Amino acid sequence: MTPYTFTRQNGTSKVVVILIGVYAALLALVILFDAAWWLMGLLSLATLPAIWDIVHDSSASLTLDQEQLRWHTGKRQGEIEVKDVDFFRFDTRWDFSVRVTVVLTSGKRIRLPDESVPPHRQFEDVLQSAGFRVERHHFTVF
Repeated sequence: MTPYTFTRQNGTSKVVVILIGVYAALLALVILFDAAWWLMGLLSLATLPAIWDIVHDSSASLTLDQEQLRWHTGKRQGEIEVKDVDFFRFDTRWDFSVRVTVVLTSGKRIRLPDESVPPHRQFEDVLQSAGFRVERHHFTVF
């Protein structure tokens, strides 16, 4: 198996452009449509996690090799021995995002942090080429 590494920088220029667009839209609502400034301020609170990531230049990564699956996001990190993995479960949620869970041979389930997981189709191909069983579940309620 070829070692696989995925890294994501959270403070990219794309995020900065999106934040500028959001603030410009909120400011335009206040100026052009006389929207309540306090309401626009409340809406801008949703951008605080993105600003936090930019200021702290946080990153997330996932590495898979013959012996271990390792990941980190911010200050959280984890690792699993490959021999302990039974299969990977991909759950499509109602917002069309995909949650990845590692199911161990002991039955324990470990959810991988969304930030550290590669694009799900690419990750599924990597796992299948490495010989892992992958289960997909779409739009489950529980």
